[in-house]
Amino acid sequence: VLLESKFDADRTWELVERHKVQILIITGDAMGRPLIEAHQPSRTDTSSLGVVASGAALFSPVIKDAFLDAFPGLLVSDSIGASETGFGGIGFATKGEKQVGGPRVPAGRYALVIDENDVPVEPGSGKDGWFAKGGYVPLGYYNDPEKTREIFREVDGRPVVVTGDRARIEADGSITLLGRGNMVINTGGEKVFAEEVESAVKAYRDVYDAIVVGVPDERWGHRVSAVVQARDGRGVDFAGLEDHVRQSLAGYKIPRLVWVEDTVQRTPSGKPDYRWAQGVTKQRDPDHRT
Repeated sequence: VLLESKFDADRTWELVERHKVQILIITGDAMGRPLIEAHQPSRTDTSSLGVVASGAALFSPVIKDAFLDAFPGLLVSDSIGASETGFGGIGFATKGEKQVGGPRVPAGRYALVIDENDVPVEPGSGKDGWFAKGGYVPLGYYNDPEKTREIFREVDGRPVVVTGDRARIEADGSITLLGRGNMVINTGGEKVFAEEVESAVKAYRDVYDAIVVGVPDERWGHRVSAVVQARDGRGVDFAGLEDHVRQSLAGYKIPRLVWVEDTVQRTPSGKPDYRWAQGVTKQRDPDHRT
């Protein structure tokens, strides 16, 4: 069952009821939050739903918990993959779980984490690296040898695709996705993954959506900053937001600059539009500085 036009949360629930949909495939928080806030059991029978599966963008714990509260017995999953590699792994949510960055998935037969020298990272070492996928992979990109060398590599004599995601391999062999490598914010010598901060910011009561970026700073290199959309047009209690984020993040990860926009823009696929957010930070002064 496909929506005939652009995503609409109310229309989606109507289709779930009409067609007794059992599995709902969405794009992270971009669809998850509107869906859970539009869900009204008294108006729409959605009892057929058994699985909510997300991919392609961050599905934060606060939204997963909301689905698990609304649908007893629901299975909520995160999956990872890429156009170049296909399916990469799947993880399942439990109520109240602490999530750092993206999903944690069992390591597949051909999934691994490698360092800057294309050497596999040992499980449980605590070191992060690049998520890579082997097995049946393409030879490269058509007429683009430079990008082919960057993405398609060899590890222990076997071809792999390096997706651009930073990851950590746990002691049990599972892999935790930390965030896109090109969205790591370096501040005062520390690495901050935008997705982890976004998850904490979006869990605050005044915030409907958020994108986290780095803003150049002479002293720190970059400052962790956020462009947020307030819930229902309300303002944002900045002191309350800082206190909330501080409960789950280290001090250097807390956004020091915050911009409030009417709407946080996302790409057509539902992913955060980081280029747009960077443009916002350059166009006007921040609403708040901490």
